[in-house]
Amino acid sequence: MKYDVIVVGSGPGGYVAAIRASQLGLKTAVVEKESIGGICLNWGCIPTKALLKSAQVYNYISHAKDYGVTIEGNFKPDFEAMVKRSRTVADGMSKGVQFLFKKNKIEQIEGYGKVKPGKKVEVKDSKGSTTEYEADHIIIATGARSKEIPSLKQDGKKIIGYRKAMTLNKQPESMVVVGSGAIGSEFAYFYNSIGTKVTLVEYMPAIVPIEDEDVSKQLARSFKKSKIKVMTSSEVTEVDTSGDKCKVKVKTKKGEEEIEADIVLSAVGIKSNIEEIGLEDVGIKTEKDKITVDEYYRTNVEGYYAIGDIVPGPALAHVASHEGIICVEKIAGMDAKPLDYNNVPGNTYTVPEVASVGYTEKQAKEAGYELKVGKFPFTASGKAKAAGNADGFVKVIFDAKYGEWLGAHMVGDNVTELISEVVVARNLETTGHEIIKSVHPHPTMSEAIMEAAADAYDEVIHL
Repeated sequence: MKYDVIVVGSGPGGYVAAIRASQLGLKTAVVEKESIGGICLNWGCIPTKALLKSAQVYNYISHAKDYGVTIEGNFKPDFEAMVKRSRTVADGMSKGVQFLFKKNKIEQIEGYGKVKPGKKVEVKDSKGSTTEYEADHIIIATGARSKEIPSLKQDGKKIIGYRKAMTLNKQPESMVVVGSGAIGSEFAYFYNSIGTKVTLVEYMPAIVPIEDEDVSKQLARSFKKSKIKVMTSSEVTEVDTSGDKCKVKVKTKKGEEEIEADIVLSAVGIKSNIEEIGLEDVGIKTEKDKITVDEYYRTNVEGYYAIGDIVPGPALAHVASHEGIICVEKIAGMDAKPLDYNNVPGNTYTVPEVASVGYTEKQAKEAGYELKVGKFPFTASGKAKAAGNADGFVKVIFDAKYGEWLGAHMVGDNVTELISEVVVARNLETTGHEIIKSVHPHPTMSEAIMEAAADAYDEVIHL
């Protein structure tokens, strides 16, 4: 029952940390109370992308004539089949992680884990019996869940969170989505695409509010063109679920408005899973719903670490994974480098997609930089026009003095696949002129990055 490392939680932070620990020769165990892979593989990143792909295929068929294809007969979205496919994809990915555990000789401990003093973890199994395990290093990776607010108390039937939104028994005719971050925007796009009447309510002045202002405006235009009702600077104050439909009261700048909908989806943020896992017993410090850690994810108590959504920083799967690797490599005595949180990409998988990294234009100005900003619209991209959707652009931001690449912001088809070029380039301290002189294949969406850089330096060819 003694290990070098015990990881509590098997999400993309926990399972990656465990695999890396095993690779480095550390005897490792993972405690998980539900499905291996955590929220990301089972209820987040992966199954939502499966749903979004189904919506995309349906949209392609709906617009087949635009591509010179004639489809005879009726066709319609099969909501139940879409949900079933997404669950199959998620289950397959979870089984893949279980295979990796076996391959790397990681012990899987099923049950609810609670950290105890003396570098111990108490695990309660499904039958209620408890077993105590000991390790030199304990990594807490318990993730997060949907945040609840008083005006949106979830009942799992009419007011739901993201987990229920992936497994509804039938497609609702109408839905109000509250919150326009990645989760809210993706579900708004999915349900609207297959025929649900969607209203998207956002408290802030713009949707996807952490993104560059130009990106937010473009996505709002695309949503409105797709018949999604977008309400910004608005707040849901009350939901009456007593009747057949939900009556949603929304406070706007122009006054109060009431909207009727079958379902209200709350996507107002997440809450860290740090209650009842023994932090107080061990003396581990927390602040503002997060566990306090240093740059190597060490808590204030020796031998205890925390990674992922439960620590400060972006609540993203790829961030948790990198935090887990850094944490374990430091434990193993390697020369681990702290994570540069200003070079972490963020993606939203709507249509058009959104991808960004680094400073927004507003943030760069507030930081005191003199800027060179370039922008290339996909309306000028041959590949985007040929693909049939030219909404969006690539925007790049450079420091005028030294040429440092401060940020990049994209909205358009498949831009989530383009952002990695910017992440790598920024990591290598690549300048704008080096990007301009790097040959990009034609015709591709990636050319827009080169063209945007050229626009920043008044060298753009195709504008």
